[in-house]
Amino acid sequence: METESVAKQHSDPGHRFDPLFQAHYDAIYRYCARRLGVSEAEDAAADVFAVAWRRLDDIPDGSDRAWLFGVAYRLIGNRYRSRRRQIGLAARLRAVPGGAVASGPDPDQTRDEEVDLLLRALDQLSPVDRELLRLSAWDGLDRGEIALVLGISENAVDQRLHRARSRLKTRFSRLQSALSSIEPKEAST
Repeated sequence: METESVAKQHSDPGHRFDPLFQAHYDAIYRYCARRLGVSEAEDAAADVFAVAWRRLDDIPDGSDRAWLFGVAYRLIGNRYRSRRRQIGLAARLRAVPGGAVASGPDPDQTRDEEVDLLLRALDQLSPVDRELLRLSAWDGLDRGEIALVLGISENAVDQRLHRARSRLKTRFSRLQSALSSIEPKEAST
């Protein structure tokens, strides 16, 4: 009787999926929200877990978090490509008389000046550098998990992450210097 219930638990996909979902949904949602915005994050996170449900047997034991981030990374890439196609279509429609298309909402974001400079510096980096830094700093993935997400070796992660941090630091310093050189000086009396 006991072996029957154990066998039933292992054949029930929910037995493995439910804890996976509960343990990682919030992190995957935040990852998607940072890259796509809050309006698309829930759908994107749901898509990630739909893939996980379909491919439950493909998820490597002990690497489920990294595997989910890898799925999210690829799904977000697909969404970015889709956005570019939509933007191209919208531009073509605007060129047609009477085909004006409203642009998307411009979110009102207020940030600390230093955070704003850091984000501007981050935007100046290559997409690969940005992704490495985000996976490490924002998503808290370790080098092994990042390697699984991006499909590269751990040594490559170390080298690329070091270079990306150096480039970010350089760009941040340049932006700080440029900002301080244009700030008004106090008048001397």
